[in-house]
Amino acid sequence: MFKSQSELLVAAVKTREFNPQVCDPRLPPRLLLCVPEEIAIASMARTFFVGGNWKCNGTGDDVKKIVSMLNEAEVPPEDVVEVVVSPPYVFLPLVKSLLRSDFGVAAQNCWVRKGGAFTGEISAEMLVNLNIPWVILGHSERRLLLNESNEFVGDKVAYALSQGLKVIACVGETLEQRESGSTVAVVAAQTKAIAERVLNWDNIVLAYEPVWAIGTGKVATPAQAQEVHTELRKWLHENTGPEVAATVRIIYGGSVNGRNCKELAAQPDVDGFLVGGASLKPEFIDIIKSSTMKNNN
Repeated sequence: MFKSQSELLVAAVKTREFNPQVCDPRLPPRLLLCVPEEIAIASMARTFFVGGNWKCNGTGDDVKKIVSMLNEAEVPPEDVVEVVVSPPYVFLPLVKSLLRSDFGVAAQNCWVRKGGAFTGEISAEMLVNLNIPWVILGHSERRLLLNESNEFVGDKVAYALSQGLKVIACVGETLEQRESGSTVAVVAAQTKAIAERVLNWDNIVLAYEPVWAIGTGKVATPAQAQEVHTELRKWLHENTGPEVAATVRIIYGGSVNGRNCKELAAQPDVDGFLVGGASLKPEFIDIIKSSTMKNNN
């Protein structure tokens, strides 16, 4: 007897040909690949995850207003959606002290090893000391602007996990890479650099963020997002095992807003969002509420 839908899903993918796609008539014909019914049902066991990345924005007063908005919002319960917000480092203690208890807090980055003579860096140990449970690592803005390599990001993920942090690990391709047809190869290489250094994926959320859609107003279509998420889950199955593939949450980021969130959330392998600019606005509540789309399908 299975104790949970997650256990059912793991058992199913261990014994059958794996394909993370469910039969969804809204998808293009080339994506209509089916799995056994029990796998489609059990995939709902992955709790929807919505992260808000505030980036380098806000003053103390701004932060208080955003937190007040979040605290007053009526959103689905924790068993339906897990919400984590990520303010700039200097506001972490303030947000931690004011934010409602059912929402989590994440840092936007941390250093690759124990602290020391690394001017301007924040160590994982410091975040643990502040009781900050989550950290975002590998965001494209750091990969591109600060030249963080796949290997460096993999090392950061491994070290953060070793210190007890949970990690939102970001992957994604540039517009040039997408147009050249190398999207899957790029995100696979980024994910491989993490998998080579990590054995336990229980505390990792994988965020697919196409670089060309971040802050541009452009957004991957639901079918494009689902296609890449499918490939990522297939890669995890082939390279880390069926249990990881079945249970790891793969979320989408890239100009997610209140208008497009429901259609994206309805995709079977989109397990949530990492939201940028919209996380500073009231529409972030609508994005959180889009988690109910999983229960409606």
